[in-house]
Amino acid sequence: MLSYQRLQHHPRALRAFTGLDQAEFEKLLTPFTIAYHAYMYDRHVTKQARKRRYGGGRKPRLAAMEEKLFFILVYFKVYPLQEVMACLFETSQGRVNEWIHTLSTVLQMALGKAQALPERHPKNLEQTLALCVSVDFIIDGTERQVQRPTDAAEQQEKYSGKKKPIR
Repeated sequence: MLSYQRLQHHPRALRAFTGLDQAEFEKLLTPFTIAYHAYMYDRHVTKQARKRRYGGGRKPRLAAMEEKLFFILVYFKVYPLQEVMACLFETSQGRVNEWIHTLSTVLQMALGKAQALPERHPKNLEQTLALCVSVDFIIDGTERQVQRPTDAAEQQEKYSGKKKPIR
């Protein structure tokens, strides 16, 4: 079974599977743990119509928080099929699907708390840049085609000056 415990002492393999070295992984683990507990509390503990108390039932294969973070980082870095993830982590494809959906949300919450998510809206970019004065930023953008407006003024506004696409 692929696990963080096996790879934490192999820096090249850990970076190949997760994109992070051990120090970065440990730094992300704290906000991830907080986000996971908040997610579980919101989704499962406070749920009124429980048939058994929280924590009952089968114990998951990804019991440790390091394993959960490792699982979702491997998924996003390598992006294998769910069936391949099931073989790597010795579980079923259906369970992999559940973990991916749950842990993706938790990872997004953790990165949001750590203010490590990219800014998606250009209107908020100035506020983000003002908060992070000492950090260098790179803007990676790709021009996308838009539907050509019929109004001449709008056409001028949307025109980029690039050549027409090759078809």
